[in-house]
Amino acid sequence: MNMLEKAYQLLEKNYDHMVKIRRYLHQHPELSFKEFETAKYIANFYKNLGVQVQTNVGGNGVVARIRCAKPGKTVALRADFDALPIQDEKDVPYKSTVPGVMHACGHDGHTATLLSVASIIFDLKDELSGEYVFIHQHAEEYVPGGAKSMIEDGCLDGVDVIFGTHLWSTEPVGQISFRTGPIMAAADRFSITINGKGGHGAYPHAAKDPIVAASQLVLNLQQIVSRFIDPIQSAVVTIGQINGGHAFNVIPDKVELTGTVRTFNEEVRNQIEQLIEKMIKSTCLTNDCTYDYHYFRGYPPVVNHKEETEFLAQCAENVPGVTNVIECEKRMVGEDFAYYLQHVKGTFFFTGAKPVHEKDCFPHHHPKFDIDEQGMLIAAKTLFTAAVQYQNQI
Repeated sequence: MNMLEKAYQLLEKNYDHMVKIRRYLHQHPELSFKEFETAKYIANFYKNLGVQVQTNVGGNGVVARIRCAKPGKTVALRADFDALPIQDEKDVPYKSTVPGVMHACGHDGHTATLLSVASIIFDLKDELSGEYVFIHQHAEEYVPGGAKSMIEDGCLDGVDVIFGTHLWSTEPVGQISFRTGPIMAAADRFSITINGKGGHGAYPHAAKDPIVAASQLVLNLQQIVSRFIDPIQSAVVTIGQINGGHAFNVIPDKVELTGTVRTFNEEVRNQIEQLIEKMIKSTCLTNDCTYDYHYFRGYPPVVNHKEETEFLAQCAENVPGVTNVIECEKRMVGEDFAYYLQHVKGTFFFTGAKPVHEKDCFPHHHPKFDIDEQGMLIAAKTLFTAAVQYQNQI
């Protein structure tokens, strides 16, 4: 039996414990920048294993390192562990016990996966080469995120390559999805306040109606992507929230709008930021209103390195349980894994974790979100394979 086969057997033997970890974390979620107990749980796991661990890395981050018997490269693996401000609506024994907070994006599964990989690498350290860095990152869900501060605090020091995966609830278990180059979008946020002049709903001529202006603006903003951006480029401009007014017969003084912009190209990103203000300015001029506009840069796009991505795909082909390895389309969701890839070579991929029954399949950030936990086992095997086999790369 070769070393990979031995590792796969150990991961399978450890599967029930992996599920136990995931379900415990699912029951005890913590919001971004408030993951104090989760960080302690992760640190204690490594301490009980007998592994060197560093806490409070860039905030609530936890980093563990395992140096193996033989010399080699330094490979980093990353998992995030924050939850979302969403009420868990699933009817399962491991439902969140924290009102209004749940793991609705799979970060509990990411953490359980990485802890399991770390334990197997620790068990096999006398047979393995190199050093392995386990980056447990806080605050992926909320800008500015945890990756940037953890990097500044040294989590990538000495690292040659980094791999990361995201369990994906709408893709079948057994599928690994990869892509060279941009795979996830830059995720920005903006806020707009349209200032008018309030008045009685029966006398609109005596007011300056910000609701009418806001309604026109929402439609005008749709022209940015359809008429100003090169159709070969990908971009999204979405208004997600409008607040204005407090009575059916009163014209309010102001209306507030917030939204998001998703892009892959920095020039397009800059262009859209300017075009939004151009649309606001012209719409407010027409309606005799004034405005306040703020644009907040979020995470940059996740851009995978070519050689490492192709290497990962080749590794995945031989992982037990993987039935399909595909090159996927770009996705408009954001991820601060992007920052790691700006500093070291590596790749970020998706691991299918779609629940067996279609009725249980919900997208990420949904109140009934859940995963097929078998996806964690495949993610663990794939990450382990890539990390260990990378030692043989020139």
